[in-house]
Amino acid sequence: MFLKLLLFVVIGILIYRALGGNVPIFDSEKNSEETSAGDTLVECATCGTYVTVKESIVVKGKHYCSKECLPD
Repeated sequence: MFLKLLLFVVIGILIYRALGGNVPIFDSEKNSEETSAGDTLVECATCGTYVTVKESIVVKGKHYCSKECLPD
């Protein structure tokens, strides 16, 4: 009984290594987290309005909500 369990563990480790340490079932969760990273809200440096990273304007590392809030 113990030898069968040990054999399954060894086979599981070999399969895990053959996949490069990446299990496709768990990688899909990482991909969905990466795609939603652009939906993160950031605060405008001038007025304090929250906008998504995609919609913000970045100048010198600071996020702005519109051209009106950009520094002169």
